[in-house]
Amino acid sequence: MTELVLFGHPDSGHACKVALALSLAGLSHEVIRVDIWDEPARRPPSFLAASPFAEVPLLMIDRAPYVQSGAILLEIASRFRLLGGETSSGLRRGRELLMWEANRIGMCLPQLKEARRVEGRGFPPGAVEWLKMRYDADCDRFAILLGDTPFFHGEHPGIGDCAIWGYTQWLASCGVEPSSIMADWIDSMLALSAMKSPEEFFPIG
Repeated sequence: MTELVLFGHPDSGHACKVALALSLAGLSHEVIRVDIWDEPARRPPSFLAASPFAEVPLLMIDRAPYVQSGAILLEIASRFRLLGGETSSGLRRGRELLMWEANRIGMCLPQLKEARRVEGRGFPPGAVEWLKMRYDADCDRFAILLGDTPFFHGEHPGIGDCAIWGYTQWLASCGVEPSSIMADWIDSMLALSAMKSPEEFFPIG
């Protein structure tokens, strides 16, 4: 059996992406919570030895480290042939969605969330308005990418859905509203039996 150990924290949307993928896939794994608000040097030694930037998520697969959420999601899909990894076309779809998420909605939403957390400190004038403008454009493209299916991979969720879920789960904390299409997709994601809250994915202790 493959040994899987996920290092993450509930405040990391990137870590939540991987936790959701493992849950949807039904892959047994150990979870180690890393305090991302603490000084990096005080994080677990085993984590620091395997994560080059002391960042989450880190997924250990049979003691080999995998970093960067998009790369981890692709590894899960292709290695275990699930969540879109069952076919070459499914993997292609997953790659396209991951690239879009990283460059568009996955760029603006974390920044908007952080801007609200720090009450705008450190953000130059106009930055938040620019990010919200990008988000509005992303809502339009979200609808185009989703099409008329419940999930981005069709009738069932895949790694693309996991990636896009990472920060869309916190729209209220980002100070933005979902489009009607996005709201329906969010409801479909929340209804999944494998869905958990961030704190449930990364419990204390």
